[in-house]
Order: sequence, then C-alpha cells, then structure tokens
Amino acid sequence: MRWTIKPIPEKKQVEELSAALKVNGLVAQLLLQRGITTYDEAKKFFRPELSDLHDPFLMKDMDVAVSRIEKAIADNENILVYGDYDVDGTTAVALFTTYLREHYDNVATYIPDRYIEGYGVSFQGIDFADDNGFSLIIALDCGVKAVEQVGYAKEKGIDFIICDHHRPGAQLPDAIAILDPKREDCEYPYKELCGCAVGFKLVQALATKKEKSVEDLLPYLDLVATAIAADIVPITGENRVLAYFGLQVMNSIPRTGFQAIINQIKKQQLTITDVVFIIAPRINAAGRMKHGQHAVNLMMEDDLEKAEVFAQEIEQFNLDRRGLDQEITEEALAQIRDNQEEERFTSVVYNEHWHKGVIGIVASRLTETYYRPTLVFTKSGDKLAASARSVKGFDVYEALEGCAECIEQFGGHKYAAGLTLLEAQYGAFKKQFEKVVSETIDQKLLTPEIRIDAEIDFHQITPKLMRIIRQFAPFGPGNMTPIFMTKGVQDTGYGKGVGEDEKHLKLNLTQNGSKPIGAIGFNLGDSIEKTRNRQRFDIVYSLDENEWNGQVSLQLKIRDIR
Repeated sequence: MRWTIKPIPEKKQVEELSAALKVNGLVAQLLLQRGITTYDEAKKFFRPELSDLHDPFLMKDMDVAVSRIEKAIADNENILVYGDYDVDGTTAVALFTTYLREHYDNVATYIPDRYIEGYGVSFQGIDFADDNGFSLIIALDCGVKAVEQVGYAKEKGIDFIICDHHRPGAQLPDAIAILDPKREDCEYPYKELCGCAVGFKLVQALATKKEKSVEDLLPYLDLVATAIAADIVPITGENRVLAYFGLQVMNSIPRTGFQAIINQIKKQQLTITDVVFIIAPRINAAGRMKHGQHAVNLMMEDDLEKAEVFAQEIEQFNLDRRGLDQEITEEALAQIRDNQEEERFTSVVYNEHWHKGVIGIVASRLTETYYRPTLVFTKSGDKLAASARSVKGFDVYEALEGCAECIEQFGGHKYAAGLTLLEAQYGAFKKQFEKVVSETIDQKLLTPEIRIDAEIDFHQITPKLMRIIRQFAPFGPGNMTPIFMTKGVQDTGYGKGVGEDEKHLKLNLTQNGSKPIGAIGFNLGDSIEKTRNRQRFDIVYSLDENEWNGQVSLQLKIRDIR
C-alpha cells in the first residue's frame, strides 16, 4: 500500500478560510482540499438548497425537447421511454415514466435485454416501437452514439429525444433533441450529471412550463440519488444538491419500491454508502440475472404488497448474482495460479461457461488480489465478450486501443471498458495486452494508493470535529471521506482478531498517553503482530461511529498499518 499525503494548501489560505468560517485550521484545510475557498462556497457545501440547481433551459436543445413532448401529448401520440439496464438507466426510466403518467396515459417503458440486445439503443427496440405504434422515443442514459439506430427510426417515422451523459462521438445522431452536458456546443454549467439526472432536468423543464417549482419534484430525488451513487459520478456541485435531498427523501418518504427493499434489509438510516452497496446492487441484479424491467416495475409500484413481492424476486436475483460472482472469482484466481501468471502486469482470464452478467464484478474482485489491469472473458454467441477494469492512474481504454487489431469492437472509459473479439484472436490479444501494459504502465501504479488528507494527533479528534465531518456527507468522488494519518500509536493490550477466521482487527489505541480510542481494521487481521507488546506503529484511518446496544461512540476505521 502506498501512502500519499495530498498537497497541503498555503498557510495564508487556511488562515483566511478558518477566520471567515470560525473553524479550526484542520477543517479549513479539508475544505480547501475539496476546492472550497470562500464563505459562500462553504455555505453551499454545508447547506445545499434546491435553489442552487441550475435552470434546465441552459442545456442545449432543452426547449426543443420540451416542445416536442408537449406536441406529442397534445396530439395523443404514443411515447416510449427507453433506458439502459443498469441502475442509472432503470432509475431514469422509472423517474421519467412516473412523471409523464401523472399527466398523460399513452406512455410505455422499454429496457433492452442485456444478453440479446446489449447496451444502448437497439434495432430490436426500434422495431418494437414501430410494431406498437410509438412515434416518439425518449432515450435515457444512452443514445448519444446511436447514429445508425436513430437514422433507422427516422426512416420509420419515429422521432428521438436523447438524454445522455456519455461523451458524444464525432457525429451526433439525427435526433429531434440531444440533451447531454458533455456536448461540445452545450454551455450547461455543470458537466458531471448522470443519465438519470439529465432525465430529471427534462422533467424539471416540463414542470416549469406547468408553473411547478423544483420543490414539487422532491419525491423523484430518491431515484436521482440512487443513480448518482451507483454511477460513481462526482458528488460535487449540482450532483451534491441532488444527492443530499435525494437521501433525505430516501430516509423520510421513500417511494414504495425502495421502502420494500428497506423493509427487507431492516436499516433505519441510509447513507450514500448504503445506497452504493445495498440498494444499487439489488437494482443491478435484475438486469444481470433476468431483465432490467423487473427493477423498473419495482421502482414504479405504488402498492406496498406488490412491491414487496417484486423486492423478494430482486433479492433472489441478488443472492444468485452473489453466489455466481464468488464462484467465478475463485475459478478465475485458480486459473491465474494454474497458468503461473501471478507476476504478470495484467490479468486476462477466460471460461466459456462464466455468466456474462457478472464478469464486470469479477474483474473488480480480481484487482483486489492482483492489483493490475484486468480482463474477464466469457462466450457470447459466436464471439468472446470481456469486461475490463483498471487500476488508479492507468487508462485501460487507451491500452485497448493499442490492441485494436485483435479486437472486433470495444467501448468504455479510463477505468472500465467492454469488448468483443473472435475466439481465434484471444491468444494474440492476451499477449498484446500484456505487452502494451508492461511497456506503458508506471510500475508504482501496481501498488494500491491511499491518499491522506492530513497528519493529525489523537488530541485533535474531538466530538466537534466528528460533528463537522458528518456534515461533509454525502461522500463520493470529488468529496471522499477524509482520511487521516497518525504516527506512533500503541494498542492498550486489547488487540484481537475478530470475525470469520479472525480476518478483521479490533484495537484500543492511544498516542502518548492520550485517552484510548476504539478502532476496527477490516481485512487487517494479518497485521496483528505489528500491534502487539505495546510497540509503536503508524495508522491511516477515517473517523467513524460505532453503534452498540443503543450507545454511539467514536471509532477509527483503519485502512492500513505500518
């Protein structure tokens, strides 16, 4: 594990912000490291308001999109709401369809089959629209690169409105409107919206024309927050506002489908982390194991009894998914060992029987054991399909471009990609990918990095600091949980392994005679020897709260020990 201390802001800046906000230097430093430099920026950060959201009509083509939808409603056209099968796509479809159906009946949903149609707008989906008399398709979380498909729809007299957040290609589809903040000609002030949030901006624009305020749309924000959390977009700017209020909705008046999931997991308060690790995998499991429409049905259901039946189905999909991904991960690790590939720069594994719906999860799991660019292949029709995952700082998409002659097609971004190739190309691809990565990767990137916000002493950890840090939430890219380093700590003699196979570490820590603080280190059971016999050691950790028998106490969540 590499420990890297983030750049420390200039002393003058820290002092000025500290004085303006009446907070100590440590809090001012944490804010500056998150790009917050003034009193007004700090106020927006700590006290988000719905009025901070931008005018949706600042987005290129928004006026055209609204006019076309209003015309469709006036002319009694059939509207098809089309979205991808992942969390961002299914939440977007549930959100947009729920809103439209409050004002209009002729609306249906369409989620492509992950295995038959694949990602994005499919020709099959357009044929479905044509066969069933739909003249307008609203595509959410996909479509910005669907040049051929949108052209095909146009030939059939079907119009497209695209709400996407992916980078457009050289040519834009011939759609009525393309809402995408990443369009070069779009001057929308915030570029990092997820697909569901772009759909929400269209709803906001439609509602504005009906003289409704953004406060009236608050009940939709639990869906937007779920998509923001699952799609791992920065939780800054407008996303922070949407996630902040979305979590409030989730914890006070969640939609019936979410209530059904919450009832199953028996959790009182959900954080953004709970959404990432509890809600999102369940929604995703529908598309992975069966069909994304199951997730949409759950999120749009108003009847709690029916929603609980849907939630039980989805819980089963998730259990099946979990079992599969554990089984395949073990097989993939065995394949690496059997081939004696532990010391390579890359992991590339293949088995024709592996389930296509979980190979992305397996690729992520493999990087936990062998931290390096990873591809997991399986059979898909007469070709092989793979999910690629990278390590921080290394562009896997660029590496795949260096193997283009061995690949049929690929797409994705810096840290995750998907590709297909012919079975005969697999050996050559595996060789070439290893060559490209070994020649281009900086060796230090093959060791995981922990970025540390500040080195502090235990006397600086107070209930007041904990209260302030709690207000930094919701955490996520662009505003990660603050990570601290403290040197020369000792265990009071309490240290022990806990959990299955004692793989976790529980300690009671003190520094230079300070009052002891409880600490937990998940998957750090192997480090117990470093903590015995009152020897001093250094730790990297975040501040956490431990709830036990109704009592809440501060505890350190240790990330690494030296």
